Amino acid sequence: MPSAGDTRAPERTSEAGAPRGNPFGARFVAPLYLGASLNPVNSSIIATALVAIAAALHIPVGDTAILISSLYLTSALAQPAAGRLAEEFGPRRIFVAGITLVLVAGIVGSLAHSLTALIVARVLIGAGTSAGYPAAMLLIRRRAEQAGHAAPPREVLGGLSITGAATVAVGPAIGGLLIGGAGWRAAFWINIPVAAVALFLALAGIARDPDPVRFGSPRALASRIDLLGMLGFGGSLTALMIFLDALPRLDWPALAAALVLAAALAGWELRAAQPFLDVRLLVANGALTRTYLRNGLTLMGTYVILYGLTQWLEVARGLSAYQAGLMLMPMGVLTALAARVVSRRAAVRWPLIACAVLLLVGAMATLFVGSGTPIAAVICVTAVFGLTSGAGTVANQTVLYQEAPAAALGTASGLLRTFGYIGSIASAAITGTAFHRGVSDSGLHSIAWVLVAISALVLVMTVLDRQLARVDRHHTNQPPAGARNPGPAPSTEPTRAEPTRTELPRTESRSADMTTGTHTTPTPTPALDPARTALLLMDFQPVVLGAVPDPQGVLARAGEALAWARAHGAHVVFVRVALADKDAAAVPAHNKTFSQAVAAGYLTDGTAATAVHESLKAEEDDLTVRKTRISAFASDTDLRAELRARNVDTLVLAGLTTSGVVLTTLRQAADEDYRLFLLADATADPDPEVHRVLMEKVFPHQAEIISTADLAVLSTAAQ
Repeated sequence: MPSAGDTRAPERTSEAGAPRGNPFGARFVAPLYLGASLNPVNSSIIATALVAIAAALHIPVGDTAILISSLYLTSALAQPAAGRLAEEFGPRRIFVAGITLVLVAGIVGSLAHSLTALIVARVLIGAGTSAGYPAAMLLIRRRAEQAGHAAPPREVLGGLSITGAATVAVGPAIGGLLIGGAGWRAAFWINIPVAAVALFLALAGIARDPDPVRFGSPRALASRIDLLGMLGFGGSLTALMIFLDALPRLDWPALAAALVLAAALAGWELRAAQPFLDVRLLVANGALTRTYLRNGLTLMGTYVILYGLTQWLEVARGLSAYQAGLMLMPMGVLTALAARVVSRRAAVRWPLIACAVLLLVGAMATLFVGSGTPIAAVICVTAVFGLTSGAGTVANQTVLYQEAPAAALGTASGLLRTFGYIGSIASAAITGTAFHRGVSDSGLHSIAWVLVAISALVLVMTVLDRQLARVDRHHTNQPPAGARNPGPAPSTEPTRAEPTRTELPRTESRSADMTTGTHTTPTPTPALDPARTALLLMDFQPVVLGAVPDPQGVLARAGEALAWARAHGAHVVFVRVALADKDAAAVPAHNKTFSQAVAAGYLTDGTAATAVHESLKAEEDDLTVRKTRISAFASDTDLRAELRARNVDTLVLAGLTTSGVVLTTLRQAADEDYRLFLLADATADPDPEVHRVLMEKVFPHQAEIISTADLAVLSTAAQ
């Protein structure tokens, strides 16, 4: 099992060696920042072009609203999908593909002469720009692990947030300037030079993805990316957005469709081998789920002001769209400043509490804004929301980086943006409901009261979230983001050995001096008798799988070992770690690993997170033991007695993690004179370097190191 409080794994290093010099220099981060800004630029700049588009195409202004909703809907669906594709095919490839799509969309929109063509361009822009943020998060994580950084690169993450949050705030002013000087097509052709520069910088500054692209059969590819899960997610989200967009009218069929599709999606994802939306992770990792909700609600409050106050300024105060945009410039500046300040802090809890308090203060201040309020006072109110946006975006992004499994960081980052888009659409529904009879002071105050309720909920959620304090304590004791971990962190993910069909696998026997690690001539690995062999599958549980690289791969190979045991009549033992109430109460405070596990509550017995993964099906004759410490022998069942009763003298071990249950169980079993075989490809650790050292320099003194493919050969030789 992982070490205390460590439910996240470092991403597998994809490039040899650590980057030299500053790993996050301008050459690397510039294309990431520029690419990640494309989505918010296109989200905000179009608002100032709608009237001009309607006049040019001779259509009602209301019909042009689809140009906003089409991008929002596409982005909400495409952000996590792009993240999943980046995990599967490589973040640089998806990043470059997304920018190329934006470039094409800019050309399509610039040449368009109909609303349909503009909608196509906006959908392409939404799909292309959605690749920027999740791919950038994966690239940053990969670079940080290569450089041996022990903590999140906060300033880099802060820069990523600044480019997005600040662009949203200043977008209307920039858009008003461009549209006023160059016409409505500027809202589309602006993507051409920006995307071209971003593409050049990406190709020049971001190293290639070293892993080759694996497509396989269409069916296998659809399973790997969970295409059905993506489609189910898209369907349920589309229905939800239709319901929100119809408010204040209640579209009950859309709501019913959203709920039915969401239930079907959850059922499918619980059975999927590689789920697009990991429902178990969301249930088990409450800190991650709360981050999504907190971010969505905070952005909902910010967008309520961004949209509602802008409309009020234009109608109730008689300002032009450009003038209203200029009034939001201080909000954008303070967003950037707040993001910069928070990105320099290791702690996240107090910035998030401050964000919630500022949101509440801004909401209450809006209650006193009216037609007679001085413009300077209105600008001060918007400034409060700028501070909220900057602090909240950076802090929530940092929590996501820390809490999300590294292998799924792309999808997790996309979901964070999706929740933001849901909040944005909900804010538009709130604004539309408040102003459905006309834009007025009373409507603005109705928006403020809704915002008071939202901010109070965010404040309560944040103050009561004890995991934030634990995360702060955990990372306060780590080196700063620029510090390197001891030793390099090259890619050492275990690879599957090719099975040898004509002879037994061979291992190297060690000399008697176990401290030297010297080698003698290779000798054949002794065959094993399945009737006297037990396969121990240890800690293959959702709560632990999320902490290792390639969890689906190691889980699949554990399944192959289980199939071998079934076919050859070997005994099967499932080992899982979980704490009942009495076990948790008995953990002393000085037990660093389990006292923190008790405090975090992530090893609680009876939860889906601590159950053996459903792909590893137990049968009636199998033995399942629940352990309350790291070793498999520290269980609620007398494992030694059970093995003796079955005349077992040989153990085949596979488990998570290499430095946890595998290390302790193997050492204890060796001292009790069991013959030991360790499945290297069905074992993993959050730290690839630790895994390598144990496999190459420690375990061979007590066990035979083999692969799952070797099992059939070894058991056949015994017949």
